[in-house]
Amino acid sequence: MRKNNKIRKIKQPPWLLLTPYAVIFIIFIIIPVSAAILLSFTYFNTIEPPSFVGLRNYIDLFTSDTTFLQYVLPNTIAYACFVGAGGYILSFFLAWSLSQLTHRVRTVMTIIIYSPSMTGGILISKIWTVVFDGSETGYLNYLLMDWGIISEPIKWLQSSEWLLPVMIIVALWSSMGVGFLSIFSGITNVNKELYEAARVDGVKNRWQEIIYVTIPSIMPQMLFGAVMTIVNTFQTSGVGVALSGSNPTPNYAGQLIGTHIEDYGFIRYEMGYAAAVSVVLLIFIKFMSAGANKLFAEKD
Repeated sequence: MRKNNKIRKIKQPPWLLLTPYAVIFIIFIIIPVSAAILLSFTYFNTIEPPSFVGLRNYIDLFTSDTTFLQYVLPNTIAYACFVGAGGYILSFFLAWSLSQLTHRVRTVMTIIIYSPSMTGGILISKIWTVVFDGSETGYLNYLLMDWGIISEPIKWLQSSEWLLPVMIIVALWSSMGVGFLSIFSGITNVNKELYEAARVDGVKNRWQEIIYVTIPSIMPQMLFGAVMTIVNTFQTSGVGVALSGSNPTPNYAGQLIGTHIEDYGFIRYEMGYAAAVSVVLLIFIKFMSAGANKLFAEKD
């Protein structure tokens, strides 16, 4: 009876345990998102009080904003395909490859691969701008001219043709973040007995092991990695600005939805319009995340 009394005294209401998380979620998620949705129906220049304009911002976005339709949307789709889908596939195969190494070697390699995702912004301004410098002293231009591949230096970071590919290369280099670690932890913790059972059932090579054992065993980690990849890809805005040194980027060659939001929100101070673009981005991320959840969610 005494043990039961002690247990009853320790018990707390569920809502009390959820309160800290609920408060943080409301302050940092619900309130900002609600404010953005409300501002998206207004004209707000940060000086005068917001004035209600209804759906004008959304109508202008899809009918009058030629920059968004001609440059921002195509750039974002191309960037998402290469950095999002390509980076996700790359992170899976890198994680699988590392899992085949010894413990000490894969620990060192994991730190090396993961570190760019933490220091990407600093290294972009200090290393990649030097590598892709448009003068003859830029590392890439110097090598290509020395090998006789080009005769004149290419302005990589100011070119409408090359800025987006350079952004994709830099983003892929720094895309092995939390999603990569999640997939890696899932692969390294797959029960080894499953592989032995699969060989008994007729699995003959590593590729079949990946398809029939590894992927089905790490669906939760792959779902988490997919959602993180989607969110990080579509909220990216600083790569093109950091490389080119301007917002808007030269000829809008590296303009993404995130960059477009910063352009209207913090340069032109059209906060209502910027909020409308951010709501559209939020809806797009929601649908992509729902698709990932449908694809990777565990099925009974």
